Order: sequence, then C-alpha cells, then structure tokens
Amino acid sequence: MRRPHAVEARFRADISRLLHDREEADLVLVALSGGLDSVVLLHLLTRSSADLGIRVAAVHLDHAMRPGSSDDAAWVADLCRAWEVELVSRRLDDPPDGETEARERRHEFLREARKEIGARYLATGHHADDQAETVLFRILRGTGPDGLAGIRPRSSDGSVRPLLELWREDLTAYARGHGLAWREDPTNESLGIPRNRLRHEILPLVEREIAPGARRALVRLARIVAAERGAEDPKEGPDPVLSMEEGPGAVDVARPLLLRYDAAARARVLRNLMRRLGIVPTEAGTRLAVEFTTEAPSGREIHLPNGGRLRREFDLIRLERPPPTVDDVQLRIEPTLATPFDGLARIGGLLWRVRAALEVPPAQPEADDRARLPRRLLLVRGWKPGARIRTAAGTKKLKSLFLEHRIPPHIRHTLPIVTDESGAVLWIPGLIRALGSDPEAGGEAIYLSITND
Repeated sequence: MRRPHAVEARFRADISRLLHDREEADLVLVALSGGLDSVVLLHLLTRSSADLGIRVAAVHLDHAMRPGSSDDAAWVADLCRAWEVELVSRRLDDPPDGETEARERRHEFLREARKEIGARYLATGHHADDQAETVLFRILRGTGPDGLAGIRPRSSDGSVRPLLELWREDLTAYARGHGLAWREDPTNESLGIPRNRLRHEILPLVEREIAPGARRALVRLARIVAAERGAEDPKEGPDPVLSMEEGPGAVDVARPLLLRYDAAARARVLRNLMRRLGIVPTEAGTRLAVEFTTEAPSGREIHLPNGGRLRREFDLIRLERPPPTVDDVQLRIEPTLATPFDGLARIGGLLWRVRAALEVPPAQPEADDRARLPRRLLLVRGWKPGARIRTAAGTKKLKSLFLEHRIPPHIRHTLPIVTDESGAVLWIPGLIRALGSDPEAGGEAIYLSITND
C-alpha cells in the first residue's frame, strides 16, 4: 500500500504522460459517481490542474435505479460547489432495465456532456483492481489477445484512466490521509452482478487457496500483452487507418487502407471499432467482419451478433450500431397556402425544416435548398424503392440516380423527396429537379425551402 504522497506522485507521473498532447486551458471532464475512486480522481486532478495547465469539471448521471440515488446526486453537487468545480448532471426519467442498459445510457450521457461542455478529455476512475477483474472476466468468457490487454490507459477519443497503476487500498489510504468522504453504492455489494461476485468471492478465493498475488499477476499480464501489441488504439499503431470518419453510432473506414492489414491485424482493428460503438465483439462476429471486408461487393451489408451492422458503400466500409427505429414524419403542403407553411419532416432519423409560401413578384432565385414548384398539393417524404423521376433521357429509377451520384445507401433513406399527390417525384433538394416540374409561364408557384434542421 502506498502512502498518500506516493499515490500523488504516481498519479502526477501517469496523468502527465496520458495528457502529453494537452494545450493550455484544455478541459478534463471527470466522471464523478461519488464513490471512492471518482472522488479521489477529482481531488488529485484539482490539486494537479495548475501544474498541468488544465481546467477540471465533473459529470454525474443519476440512473434513478435505486432508492437514495438522488441523495448521491445532491451530495456530488455539494462536493463540486465546495471544491469550486463545474458540474454537469442529469437524472434519468425512465430508469434503465438492468446493468447493460445502464452502462449504455451512461456512455451516451458522457459523450453528450463532453460535447456540451467542450472537454478535450474524459477521465474515469478505473484502478488496478478493476483491471484485474476485467482481465479475469474476459478470460472466463474466452477472450482473444486484445481482451487480455485489459482496460487501456488512454483511448483515441481522449478518454484517460490515470488510476490504473493504483490499487483500491492505495485510494483508500489517500482519501483517509486527506480527510476525504465518499458515498458507498449498495449495488456494489450485490452478488447477483457477475463482476461483484468476481470481486467479493472468486478472486479472494483464488488468492487464498490457489494463487496468492493473482490480482497483481492479472494486471501484469494485461501490461505485457498491451506492450507486445502496441494496444493503445488501431489509429495509433504503426500502420494507421488514415481515412476514418466517426459519427453518432457509426464509423466509416476507407476499405483500400483497411485491406493493407493482414487478416489478424484487420480483426483487431474491427474489434476495437466495435467496442468504440458499444458493440461487444464475438469470435463469430469478428470472423464475419473480416470476411466481409475482403469479399463483399458494394451495396452489401451483414448483421453482426450483438446489434452491429457492416455495409460496404463503394470504397468505404461502414460499421454502425443501428439506432432505434423511429417512424418517419411526412409533410403535406396544401396548394391554398393561406399563410406561409413552416414544419419539420423526419426522414430516416434526420429532421428537415420545410418552409413554403405562395410566390409573389419578383420571382425569388432558386438554389440547392430552394425551388419554385407548380401550385398543387405537395408531399415531402422519404425515398421509396421503385420510385422514378422524369429526366431529359426519360424516366429513371431513383436508385440508379443515387448510384450515378455515388450516394451511399445509408444516406439515401434520409433524403427528402418532394412529390405531387399522384406520387410523381418533382424535386430532390440538392440533387435534381424533374423534367416538367417548373411552374407554367405566368402561373402561380409555390416557393419551397428544405434545409437540414
């Protein structure tokens, strides 16, 4: 067990290394539950912030899954006020159904809070005991080499875990040495949660009767495997995937660059990308993903175990965790338009602002997101397979048009399509106007604007 000053020295060395690319006044957001590890982490960071040249804030999510959670949230708020630390907090209106959903909702909230507050880094209080339990848990589930590397000290998204070289007893000694208080979560004692059973029953039994020092051996194993595999993150490896774009619930990777990896390295890249999206990789899913990136033609997709989906879109491989299905909201614009129309259409999960008015002279200019259309009933809806549009070369399926313009399939279903009452396509904003969709000379027109809201 380290003395409090030794804990601080170890922490300062590790946090300085993990934030090696920091700039003056960068913000570090601490995931603060109110438990021992997160309180010690916040205390260490605030004491080190001036020397590191950083700012510190905290984030707390009340899952509302047990009595007393609101008391924890109030306690955390009081602590942050006392320490003069900005706090972002939220209480869930609908409690998660189990630990898995709670973890997913927590990760989602942390991402939102980080974006809201403009934090470059997210710091969590994972420590050496967590590392040992994680490695053992993965071994028991049949993990591969990547899983043996355990919890990474730093991820490419800026998440850092500066307590991984410290044990729970080190944190307890530090807290008591500085007179810190913390909250105990009673669910951490529940043996109905597998990780708790490992912590309270199995690991103590192993150390007592089979392998003394098993915890330290597991942490050492993680450290050795990580060092051998350069396991920080595939983007930071010796042959990085340079062309990678990440959005909500999805990541796009340039297929030609991905294919530079051999099958084993490509499997590691794909597994890490799955984890970043909250998809738990399986052996079968990884094998399918590697085969798919090698052989699948453009336009194909496969569904992976645990909710993931892989698509090939021209020279891109798109890995996504499909969002919950949300029904589209279509709009109907009547030709009378006694007053200007202003509404929202939801198409494929995207919101589009639709404004319409009867045109008054002088005629207004058209643009990618504005058009003059005949005064008739107009519908704004999503693409339906089989729909066609009139062009100078004759009618053409929208699918063929999308292929010509190299519009990926996941984008096609989010595009607004303007039709008349008969279903004839008149306009796809930013892409094409149908032949014959102009108002008659001298005839009344509807001036329509559609923008991504």
